[in-house]
Amino acid sequence: MFSGIVEEAAQVVALQKDKENLHITMSCSFVDELTIDQSVAHNGVCLTVVKKDDKTYTVTAIQETLDRSNLGLLRIGSKVNLERSMRMNGRLDGHIVQGHVDQTAECINVEEMDGSWLYTFKYKFDKEMAKRGYLTVDKGSVTVNGVSLTVCNPTDDTFQVAIIPYTHEFTNFHQIEKGSMVNIEFDIIGKYISRIMAFN
Repeated sequence: MFSGIVEEAAQVVALQKDKENLHITMSCSFVDELTIDQSVAHNGVCLTVVKKDDKTYTVTAIQETLDRSNLGLLRIGSKVNLERSMRMNGRLDGHIVQGHVDQTAECINVEEMDGSWLYTFKYKFDKEMAKRGYLTVDKGSVTVNGVSLTVCNPTDDTFQVAIIPYTHEFTNFHQIEKGSMVNIEFDIIGKYISRIMAFN
């Protein structure tokens, strides 16, 4: 379980294909605090640490994860938003994030707003999935590349998020431009409510 508060935008230092799997090796400031079998969110995708040394650690993404997320687009040097799992004795600064990415979305516009940025994302809309909570609502929560954000101006297949300078600088949002693909996770509370309502 995560909160969508990114700890660090870290660099990919190695990528290795293994049949349909992709081993991703990262370098970050808290490698020495990680343990084998620990969960870390990578652009919002929960992955397990399978190997580590003094300076790097490695996680493995299976084909289903690569199909559903933007991890298959990573290159050496790519910046990835990282978050370790949430502590249960602390504040929930973002919102409840599972680390189970639902799908990708395309950035279709970036507008600088005199000190902040307004990003517009478009995703594949499916009416049946929307009935199950896979949609955005105005002022609701959404996770974009692992970042907990507030939805603005949603339509059936688009939404906007406003990004403050701190988030722009310290996550990989400064690398997102028109045409970039991002990972999105819809709000789990909305999914539960939609599922319960389906039985009424």
